Amino acid sequence: MDGKSLIGFVSYGVYIILGLVALALELWAFADCLRHRPTLFVAASKRTKTFWLALTGVALVIGALSLWGAGGSLSLFGIAAVTAACVYLADVRPAVREAGSGGNRNVGPYGPW
Repeated sequence: MDGKSLIGFVSYGVYIILGLVALALELWAFADCLRHRPTLFVAASKRTKTFWLALTGVALVIGALSLWGAGGSLSLFGIAAVTAACVYLADVRPAVREAGSGGNRNVGPYGPW
């Protein structure tokens, strides 16, 4: 095995691992969006549940197709799909969880105080 084929093999493996991580993020975002009530999204002022289900669902499909079809390569659509899932997980999910907990501000890291 020469150096060029070794580099190609390693880079292919890295792309597969990145594709799997991206797919896991997209699946987590979609599953988390499914489990929350639609009223919590409106209460948190984060669009609607239908909007986020559609966005994370399309991201999940794009992630699965890019992993299956292109050997794990992250195309422009794959990067957009991961970005949509990360926006949901970093911005929408905490707001929806807080709206679902009743908005109690007197909660510390170990419980209420």
